[in-house]
Amino acid sequence: MAFARPRKLFTEAELYDYAVGALARRMRSVAELKRLLRNRVEADTEIGKTLVELIVVRLKDQGYLNDAKYATSFSSYRRDNEKFGRMRVINDLKAKGVHGEVIEKAVSSVYDDVKEETLARDYLRRKRLQKPKDQKNAARIFRNLMRAGFGSKTIFTILKKWDVDEETLTELENESTEASH
Repeated sequence: MAFARPRKLFTEAELYDYAVGALARRMRSVAELKRLLRNRVEADTEIGKTLVELIVVRLKDQGYLNDAKYATSFSSYRRDNEKFGRMRVINDLKAKGVHGEVIEKAVSSVYDDVKEETLARDYLRRKRLQKPKDQKNAARIFRNLMRAGFGSKTIFTILKKWDVDEETLTELENESTEASH
């Protein structure tokens, strides 16, 4: 069964109601909401573009749409519930269209008082990852922590405390430097 195209909304009131409903379901960044609204109007027309901007300005004025609050709550949720590291949160916010300066302020305020090693250990506990028994498991844990947004320095500290042999650590270090180039 094919999905029907979303019904185009032509009046400001209809589009506003749709936007408020979308924000009621969950918080969104300005860029996300604009993307949603553009799908509901004739986005290639001047009227459609103006209507989207008008709705966004109105929602900002009413306090329903605020990228700074969104970035802060998103960051603290990802830190507290999903135990993600700083870099993962930054990348996720960039993908959601939040401006770089807003991201930096929000993530700094949320992560400045957090010890990254403690957070990484919490993440490992949440994912039920235990001390690696061999080189393959050590590499799996390393990659898992990298994807979760932790720095290589923190990851190597944890692996060294788990007595992972130096040869494995060297190979993982070479892998991480090759991946970043």
